[in-house]
Amino acid sequence: MRLLEYESKRILEKYRIPLPAGRLVALGEILKIDKPVMLKAQIPIGGRGKAGGILEASDTEDARQKISHLLQSNLRGYIPKSVYMEEKKAVKQEFFMGVTYDTVAKAPLAIFSPAGGIDIEELAQKQPELVCKEHFTVASRLPLHRAREIVAETGISGKLLLGLSPLLSKLADVFLDYDATVVEINPLGLMDDGQLVALDCHMEIDDDAVFRHADIASMEKDTGRVEGEKRMSDFERKASEINDLDHRGVAGRMIEFDGNLGLIIGGGGASLTAFDAIRAHGGRPANYCEIGGNPSVLKVKELTKLILSKPGVNKIAVIMNVVSNTRVDLVARGIVKGILESGKNPARTVAVFRIPGAWEEEGFKILSKYGIPIQGRTVSIDEAARIATKNSD
Repeated sequence: MRLLEYESKRILEKYRIPLPAGRLVALGEILKIDKPVMLKAQIPIGGRGKAGGILEASDTEDARQKISHLLQSNLRGYIPKSVYMEEKKAVKQEFFMGVTYDTVAKAPLAIFSPAGGIDIEELAQKQPELVCKEHFTVASRLPLHRAREIVAETGISGKLLLGLSPLLSKLADVFLDYDATVVEINPLGLMDDGQLVALDCHMEIDDDAVFRHADIASMEKDTGRVEGEKRMSDFERKASEINDLDHRGVAGRMIEFDGNLGLIIGGGGASLTAFDAIRAHGGRPANYCEIGGNPSVLKVKELTKLILSKPGVNKIAVIMNVVSNTRVDLVARGIVKGILESGKNPARTVAVFRIPGAWEEEGFKILSKYGIPIQGRTVSIDEAARIATKNSD
């Protein structure tokens, strides 16, 4: 689940990470502005600035007009439901800092660069010397001395080093405490007075862990939070109804595509990795679908039946990252029951089944009983995607 900027900044504030003064503003609200402000459309996707979703206003009337404009704009497929207004800061230098999860190393990864405000992946390719990456463990977290070493690796020293290091250490705490898949501050601005301020923030929570955070879960259920240009198809609506069958886990967040391979994939970054990998190997996904958080057998079964009911879909790929709070056996049982009730042969229908994690031995027994090949922990998501693509032909 991707948080909106203001939602992310509320979390940063809890960790005493400095922010510009700001608040949400509504259309028609009485405003009084006596200094320049930045108006930011709140949409769950990057690239707002290039799409015209961030505007500067110099006075009250200017702000009113631009707020109205933003709330009626189509920004990369989203229509903003809110605008975040914050004071404009005079920035002396911009930095990047972030924490994500490295699925290959199976460890959190801290990233820092003295060149903020631009895409970190592009920077890492063109000027790798400006990006420092360092793994750390969940148990030890990212202590201050480790954070200081990461920042110093890019050539920063003195008071600036002492100011940046605690912020990177705190960002790692945010990442771990909120079960995030990625947390970024980009840019982190250095003001003329020497203060460091988080000017923008990007935060995504692992869908499997949303239930552990009541405040995040309530945001997810808020239907007025965001509005996408794309409307639900009947297929997607039925999937949503399946997800609502009971409160256990997630099984039914679906986006329909015109392909022949049905996907049942884990939430968060791993689901995007699996989806992209299948396409990279020449596969044609029939849908994007996230499951996790220990969904019931009923929900998985009904979801499987729905995907297999789509014309042209005769195979499904089941791919998740290593799971801890989703039982492999329950997913396996739901998949098999859904296939059987669809009148199909499980061994011929499952293009790949790759879910390592809790209760996996019991899950593998179920798969073996029905002749479904087992893909264990040694099989990467990319390799699983390759197998699925090959078997979907």
